Amino acid sequence: MFDFVGNRKYFFGFSALILIACIIALIYHQGMNLDIQFQGGTILEFQMENPNVDLNKAINVAQQASGKIANAQTSYSLDTTNERVDLLVLNIASKLSDEEYEKVVAAIEENFEVKEGTKPTPRIVDPAMGKEMATKSILAIVIAAALMVVYVWVRFKVMGGLLAGLASVVALLHDVMVMIALYAIFRLPVNESFIAAVLTIVGYSINDTIVIFDRIRENSTLLRKESLATIANKSISQSLSRTINTALTTIACILTVYIFAAYYNIESIKLFVLPLLVGLISGTYSTIFIASPVWVILKERQAKKQAASKPAKA
Repeated sequence: MFDFVGNRKYFFGFSALILIACIIALIYHQGMNLDIQFQGGTILEFQMENPNVDLNKAINVAQQASGKIANAQTSYSLDTTNERVDLLVLNIASKLSDEEYEKVVAAIEENFEVKEGTKPTPRIVDPAMGKEMATKSILAIVIAAALMVVYVWVRFKVMGGLLAGLASVVALLHDVMVMIALYAIFRLPVNESFIAAVLTIVGYSINDTIVIFDRIRENSTLLRKESLATIANKSISQSLSRTINTALTTIACILTVYIFAAYYNIESIKLFVLPLLVGLISGTYSTIFIASPVWVILKERQAKKQAASKPAKA
């Protein structure tokens, strides 16, 4: 039987490296790459002749023409005859003046195959709306995490209740940190897809953690004479095949969606699915290597404090 708890320093160390990489990326890039939904700006949708657009080139062209930070992605819609219309969507991090708008449109038309006779209608996103959306998004994540902790606290009283809840929170924070690192390092635009992906992974991770905690709860009654580390190791080992099989099945489904989006060049789906893939791997990792070892550490510290307080009471 593998000693998951005894080797926790290696797993914690690996997670610490990811955290350091995340901090370095955030400092180097001066924060995350907030999309227009969170910082306000102008959205331009160009109807394209060809769905295969060089997004890096589109970003450079838009930034040079406007002098402002821009993001680009491909998408599509259906016209009144249900014909596919391929789109190049530019998100520019500021309200464009009429002159700036004309420059951007002219630059895109010069460098790309824009449908003849079409021009994008600018859509303005108010910065105040972006801030409100960011606040509500963070609040949604905090509320979801808090409710999950309360659930774990109530359900796993045999394991210390609150300590089990705290251990699950550490695992959730680990998964959120990994996703932030992904966005910070690769400069992925932070938009509503990021919030949806985080909430999805938080739910998936806590579900996996509950499965192992449930086995620990059962073994705590059956193996009362065993140490906490032994109970945790046995519980993880007994749940390991189920955890890995569930993760592989889910990853296979998500990967299929990503391949589909990549084949048809649907950037919005790719930007949602990629964080999900990384989050699923991180959620499985934290469930096995983070949550239970953290619970053992908290329980051992609680036991030491209780042992130390007994002589004082006497």
